[in-house]
This record gives sequence, C-alpha cells and structure tokens, in this order.
Amino acid sequence: MRDPFPMSRRLRVRIAMGIAVLADALQLLVLPMFGAASPADDVLDAVVGGAMVYLLGMHWEFLPSFLGKLVPGIDLVPFWSLAVANVYRKTRNDPITIDATTERHAASTNPPRS
Repeated sequence: MRDPFPMSRRLRVRIAMGIAVLADALQLLVLPMFGAASPADDVLDAVVGGAMVYLLGMHWEFLPSFLGKLVPGIDLVPFWSLAVANVYRKTRNDPITIDATTERHAASTNPPRS
C-alpha cells in the first residue's frame, strides 16, 4: 500500500515531536482542570498514539506512554515526548533503504552496457 502523504523520515520525526510536545502540554496545563478521570485526556492519548504509529511505525515505547497516561499522577510526566525522543535516538543510525521505484528509475535511465 502506498503512503498517501510521502514524507522524509526527518519530517516525520519533527511532526511527531511537535504533536507529542503539544499533547504533553495540553495534558499538563489544560486537561487537569477537567479532573483526573477526564475522557478528553483518554481520547487525546488514543489520537496521539495513532498519530505516532502512523508517522513513526509501531515501537514498544508507545505502549508505556499510553498506559502511563492512564494512571493518575503519573500522567504529569511528558511520556509522549520521551517516547518520540527515544524512537528518534534508536532509529537515527538505521540505514536508509532505497525505494523500489527509485531503483526502477535508476535502471531505466542507465541501461546496461553490452
């Protein structure tokens, strides 16, 4: 399946970090006004978790972030920002793979010599 919004890995990490910081700031500053068991807090966590998986892929770091936000008092820790930073730290040295379309394009523009 093709990605409808092709983005570089760097842009994906930047968008994910922006979403994570915004979500953590909302959960720290705004949502405590609605009480500890606010459904808005849970909905925000579900949306942010889905966005992180879409942008960065499935990583185990997102599960403790999601579950930690469900515990009152612990939800004041910026788990989403820490999770994105940890995913970035672990993947920044991964080798970049060449897309199959790039390989086909290179093969069509450089025909083999006889």
